Amino acid sequence: MTPLARRPEFGGPPVDLGAFVRDAADRGMLLVQPRMGFSEPSAMRAGLAATRRAGAATVGTITLDSYTRVGDLAAVARALETGQPLNGYPITSIDPAITRAMLAGILGPDFPVQVRHGSAAPRKIFDALVAAGLTASEGGPVSYCLPYSRTPLAESVRNWADCVRRFTALREWGAEPHLETFGGCLLGQLCPPSLLVAVSVLEALFFCQHGMRSVSVSYAQQTQLAQDLEAVAALRRLCAELLPVTDWHVVVYTYMGLYPTTSRGAFRLLGQSARLAVYSGSERLIVKTAAESRGIPTVVENVAALRYAGSFVPTKVVPAEPDADSATYEEARDLVAAVLNLAPDIGRALLLAFDRGYLDVPYCLHPDNRGRTRSYVADDGSLRWSDTGSLPVRRPTRSGDHRITSDRLLADLSYVRRTFDHGPETGRAGAGSALGPGDGTAMARSDEGCDDPFVGEAHAVGGR
Repeated sequence: MTPLARRPEFGGPPVDLGAFVRDAADRGMLLVQPRMGFSEPSAMRAGLAATRRAGAATVGTITLDSYTRVGDLAAVARALETGQPLNGYPITSIDPAITRAMLAGILGPDFPVQVRHGSAAPRKIFDALVAAGLTASEGGPVSYCLPYSRTPLAESVRNWADCVRRFTALREWGAEPHLETFGGCLLGQLCPPSLLVAVSVLEALFFCQHGMRSVSVSYAQQTQLAQDLEAVAALRRLCAELLPVTDWHVVVYTYMGLYPTTSRGAFRLLGQSARLAVYSGSERLIVKTAAESRGIPTVVENVAALRYAGSFVPTKVVPAEPDADSATYEEARDLVAAVLNLAPDIGRALLLAFDRGYLDVPYCLHPDNRGRTRSYVADDGSLRWSDTGSLPVRRPTRSGDHRITSDRLLADLSYVRRTFDHGPETGRAGAGSALGPGDGTAMARSDEGCDDPFVGEAHAVGGR
């Protein structure tokens, strides 16, 4: 193991996110989690405290600011000196003792806190979170490089390999660190599910190759519930087949593209992501709020989303998973196999895969991405390939005109927003109506409305 920059101070027994998730899953609970970050320690503490007492089974989040993410610590220093608010918590610029004090009495075995950041060069971030006594984070060499920076992919792979090895050194101090791959969330939208599944599995394998024993894999809600259920089933099957560890779970992200502008539309979309999580047997859900289209959500709005999503609990047996040999599974399996066959070192294999176009993210402008693949929203609301470039998968069947014009791209980017704000008639068959398997299963609350007074209060509060 690579030595840590400083000895961690846990202030009590180290928190084990993986064990916490397993216990919740054994009790039939869906864990819900915000993406919350504030620049002032007092505000961050208040946000975590509100998340803990939200009235749902929750995990806390410290989301870092964009300057810290890219390593512009001079800009962070100027903001802190002038009192300019940041869009997250600047963990590397705050004394670890202050962060530990901020977490005292909140972080614990019954309330894990995860650091979310978005950095392709996260060494200082990992050093800071470890120094603060935190043991859970997320990201990955591909998913935190291609969408967020122009850092060369090879550099990101080296950075992440080093950080993962250093993070595993927490075990020397009695902690079991946890990492979540962000690979299932590439660009947030218009990435066909098979590629999201494949990159999520590959990044988890990368983590394990560098010593992680507790991991989670991600999948971001896309344009049709039936297709998303198929994707999560494929993700679970591939993890069971390929991961060399048993401590893993699945994290579903509420839609990460253009969000509905109405509160009704936003809660309908959040409700559908909760359905996706419970129907697929996923253990954790990252929520979004009714304020996503306006700005950074307040604590009140985050708690409203947590309460609402946490109310979606199956009241009878979860419907059977989609066909295990689905098209999504077969495509994702072929993508993963093609990459793993390139080199025994997974980091090296990822570099070769992007160089040869075996992995290629549609509409991604990073210099190390070939950019030859394209996708579109089909008439049934599903997300399909229009051009697979050099991907080692079957070429799409041509039926109809699927040329990607600027008008078509803009329409597809806003498809979910239109559908959930205005109803199925605004889309091509409507993601809102394409609920897929298990539509009839009784739930604790419908996503057609929300009767929680706290949510009503949140509707009156604008983004901060």
